[in-house]
Amino acid sequence: MSLDQGLQKAMTSVPECIAAGFIDLASGMLLGVKTVDSHPSEVMDLLAAATSDLFQGTNVTMIEQIFKKARGLKADDHHYFQEIIVNSDNLVHVFVRGKVHQDYVVCFVCRRSTNLGMALTKVRAAMPELETLV
Repeated sequence: MSLDQGLQKAMTSVPECIAAGFIDLASGMLLGVKTVDSHPSEVMDLLAAATSDLFQGTNVTMIEQIFKKARGLKADDHHYFQEIIVNSDNLVHVFVRGKVHQDYVVCFVCRRSTNLGMALTKVRAAMPELETLV
C-alpha cells in the first residue's frame, strides 16, 4: 500500500475527517497529503514548517530539555510532546507523532462537530500502519 492509499484509508476511519498530511520533521517535507477539498498551495507549503515549529521549535525543545534536567534524565532524542490538538473556528487539527519514528507526524483535520475522543482513538489506531508506509 502506498502512503497516499494509507492516508486515504485512515481518513475513512477517523470521524468527520476532511484531510490528512504526513510530515517528516527531519527533512521538513510534507511526504503525503489527502483532502476532500482543494486548499491554497501556500497552506500546503507551510504545513510541514508549522508542524515542525509545533513539535520541535526552539521553545518546545527548551522546555523538553528543562524537564529532562529537572527529572535527572539524560539529554537524548526522546520527545515529550506526542500529540497536539488545535481547535480552529470550524475544524479540529490532530497532530500525532510516530511511536517508532519520532520524526514522523501525521496531521488529521476534522470538522469541529467530530467526537474528539473517537477521532483520537481512530488516529492512534491508524499510526502504526502509516509509519510502515514511508
